[in-house]
Amino acid sequence: MATDFKSIPIIDIGPLLSKSDDPDMGSDPGVAQVVEQLDLACREAGFFYVKGHGVPDPLVKEVRSIARKFFHLPYEEKLKIKMTPEAGYRGYQRLGENITKGVPDLHEAIDCYTEIKPGRYGALGKPMEGPNQWPQHPPNYKELMEEYISLCTELSRKIMRGIGLALGGSPSEFEGDRAGEAFWVTRIIGYPGVPDANGDNKTDNDVGCEAHTDYGLLTLVNQDDDITALQVKNLSGEWISAPPIPGTFVCNIGDMLKIWSNSLYESTLHRVVNNNAKYRVCVAYFYEPNYDAIVEPLDFCIQKSGGVRKLGKSVYGEHLVSKVQTNFA
Repeated sequence: MATDFKSIPIIDIGPLLSKSDDPDMGSDPGVAQVVEQLDLACREAGFFYVKGHGVPDPLVKEVRSIARKFFHLPYEEKLKIKMTPEAGYRGYQRLGENITKGVPDLHEAIDCYTEIKPGRYGALGKPMEGPNQWPQHPPNYKELMEEYISLCTELSRKIMRGIGLALGGSPSEFEGDRAGEAFWVTRIIGYPGVPDANGDNKTDNDVGCEAHTDYGLLTLVNQDDDITALQVKNLSGEWISAPPIPGTFVCNIGDMLKIWSNSLYESTLHRVVNNNAKYRVCVAYFYEPNYDAIVEPLDFCIQKSGGVRKLGKSVYGEHLVSKVQTNFA
């Protein structure tokens, strides 16, 4: 469970990445140090920064830059890829269309997911079937984002190997039937600055994204370098800022990891409040379980929790669909 943390730790994961595919990675001193830091961060805050992650900085910046160009296009152009249930909940959302806990959020976004071929998961996958909708303008949007998503997927897989060790299991705990074919979600999000929020399409809410937890295993947040807007709630109910630190991703754990860990690791409430005059862009990548994974507390995590099973069972795809269908106005 989250504690009364006052700041979010920074972890250099370079030693973990260098050994992440070594079967004996857990015995490496450098890996052991990173694993210890991951365990502490996941227990105390559920949030941490990672540096030494290996994703090229020019690419990290370019995905934000191209997103900003898209969000500055006329609405008529953006609506060419409008999100609908018929499109598998993929595409563009206008300001106020995303709902968090019943409240319209003050942001616009492009949502994309691992593409699901018709029939692959039967009725479980049907609501999410279909291809992603990518903008035609700016050009090369699809190619750039697919390169970025591929790198984030590989990075997340390697971090999850460290988290498997941090929990006391093996590096492969979150592979195979659990996340060997990890489903990914990417939200490309734009938050109007304070002056812009008073213009067209203003919602009655000034919060960019209301307090929530994430759905899956691990989130990588790529946020603008000069705007502090992400806030994380500690045990006392204080909102702790997660300011941008160039060269890092902000990471947090999600609901499915909370279940698998039997609440040893908590998915922490967080929100976005952009009080800056500038328009803020954030690209959030979510590393999830296999779409059809059955998620329930791991036996060794139950034993580490005093032998008491604290949480029930969930099917990831059902959890995702229930969230998506209630988050869309």
